[in-house]
Amino acid sequence: MPTIYQMKQQLADLGAELKAITEEIRSKAGDPGAKLEELRDLKQKQVDTEERFKLLKEEIEKQEKEERAKLELQFKQNHPVLGTDNNEQRMIAAKADLIRSAILGRQMSEEARNLLGAIKQTTSTGGEKFLPTNMANELISEPFTRNPLRGVIRMTNVKGLEVPKIAFTLDDDAFIGDEETAKEIALTGDKVSFGRFKFKVKARISDTVLHGSDLNLVNYVENALRSGLAAKEKKVSFATTPATGEEHMSFYSTQNAVKQVTAADKYKAIKASLADLHEDFRENAKIVMTFADYMDIIETLANGNTTLYNAQPEQVLGKPVIFCDSAVDPIIGDFNYAHLNYDGDMVYDSDKDVNKGEYLFVLTSWFDMQLLLKSAFRIAKVAPQA
Repeated sequence: MPTIYQMKQQLADLGAELKAITEEIRSKAGDPGAKLEELRDLKQKQVDTEERFKLLKEEIEKQEKEERAKLELQFKQNHPVLGTDNNEQRMIAAKADLIRSAILGRQMSEEARNLLGAIKQTTSTGGEKFLPTNMANELISEPFTRNPLRGVIRMTNVKGLEVPKIAFTLDDDAFIGDEETAKEIALTGDKVSFGRFKFKVKARISDTVLHGSDLNLVNYVENALRSGLAAKEKKVSFATTPATGEEHMSFYSTQNAVKQVTAADKYKAIKASLADLHEDFRENAKIVMTFADYMDIIETLANGNTTLYNAQPEQVLGKPVIFCDSAVDPIIGDFNYAHLNYDGDMVYDSDKDVNKGEYLFVLTSWFDMQLLLKSAFRIAKVAPQA
C-alpha cells in the first residue's frame, strides 16, 4: 500500500496531467482543423482524470485523518491528565507537547493546540512559530529571576505603542508646575513612541529533562525563559555602558542625562535628591538602591545602636525602598514615568548544541524601555573627596 507521501506525489502528477488536458482542449476547440472525435476523446479523458484526482484526494484525506487520530490516541496515552478535569495539569501537558514538538520537529496534538489557543504561523518568511498569547503573558508577568522594577514601572505588551508623557492636560498650557518638566516637554515633545529591539533567550534542555515528566520540563523551560527576560530587562535599565542603540533605556546613560545630586555620603545624597524632586514626583517617589549601600547607611546612622537594624527601610529613608544589586548609584523618583513595553508576539524556535548534547528552546522577543519624563528622577552620588 502506498504511503501518504507517495499518494501526494501521484496526486501532483494527476493535477499536472489534468491541467495539460484542459489546455489542449482549449487550444483545439478554437482550431477549425481539429476533429470533433479527437475533442470528444480529450473531453472524456478530462472527465476520467478529474474523477481519479477526486478519488485519490479523498483517500489521502481519509488516511491523514486516521493518522491524526492515532497521534491523538498516543498523545492521550502519554498524557493521561488531559482526560481529567484538572485544568492546571492539562495546561502543563499541552505546554510540554509544544516544547517537545518544537525540539523534535513533529506536529503538535490538536488537543494541546486547542488548550493553548490559536498558534499563528506564517509562511511568507519560512514559517515562524508564534508563542501562544497566554504563555507569552505568563512569561512576562510571572518572572522566576526577579526584575525589581516590575511592579513599580509601567509594563505593557502593545504593538507600535505610543503614549503621552503626562496623562492629562488643562486648557492652560502653563499648568505644569515643574520648570524642568516644562523644558523637557518643550524640547522633546509630549509623546513617546516605543521601538522594537530584538533579543533572544535560549533555554538549554538535557535529554533526560526533555523526556522526563511534563511538569519538570515545563517548569524548567519556563523558569529559564523568565530568568532570561528579567535579566535582559535589568541589564538595559541599569547599564552604565549601554549597548549601541539601547542608550535611551538606561537610567545611567549620558543620553538620558538624569540629573545627579551629590552630597558627602549616600544617605545625604538620597535626602537631597528627594528634596530636589518636584512635589508632584516626590509624592509617589521610591528609592532603588543596593542592599550593601543601605547597610552602610544603617551602620553609620546606628552608631552602635541596634534599633535601626530592625526598622523598615521606608522609616529610615522616608520613602519605599527597592533593593537591586545593579543600581550602582541610588535612583530616586516616580517610577510611573518609566515604561517597559513588549512589542507584539514572541516567536519560538528550536535548535541543538551537538557539542554539548543539549536541546535549545529559543524565544525571540522585541521590547523597549523608555523614561517618559527624565525630570521625574534623580541619581544620588557621593561627591568626590578633596
